Amino acid sequence: MKKLAALAAVFMLVMLIGCGNNNNNGAAANQNGANANTDSNANGNADQPTDAVTSASVVDNEANFKKAISKEGTWIIATLKDLTFSEDLVLDGQFTNKDEPARKIALYSQDADHNITASFTLTAPKITIKSENARIQGGTFVGDVYVEAKGFQVVNATIQGNVYFASDEFQSTYSAADQGKVTGVTEVQK
Repeated sequence: MKKLAALAAVFMLVMLIGCGNNNNNGAAANQNGANANTDSNANGNADQPTDAVTSASVVDNEANFKKAISKEGTWIIATLKDLTFSEDLVLDGQFTNKDEPARKIALYSQDADHNITASFTLTAPKITIKSENARIQGGTFVGDVYVEAKGFQVVNATIQGNVYFASDEFQSTYSAADQGKVTGVTEVQK
């Protein structure tokens, strides 16, 4: 009986330590534009927890940003400052949030109540979106966007450039929500 009680105590201790680390990571990410434990939907509501297997990547330099948007990256890429690239970027890989395909480039910081406290600018000649249900949220992307996947969104953000879609299907699933806008054209690439 004592062995069973000791085993249960060790199990509970391991669970508490693991949960404590996860909460700390989520709190740190929350201050920097993304939260590993909850995510705002397109309307800004943080009402459901995210999948346990997803995580955020909070970046403050170009090398880490490029790694985070790769197939080996994370579903949320949150910047801490303006980033500028002279080469083209590719958002690639399939990730999930709430059991749905999702990818978010968060160009902002937020407080614990999900209020945006700072917005950032990402500059590149172009970015190609290959991840399904990807969105650029909360800041400005300067350059052209080439969409090669379903469900692309511009949420409370500005694209200072054009958005080109690889097919009519990809354009038909596009949306600009919550003050999302594009200064150039949005059309199927011919």
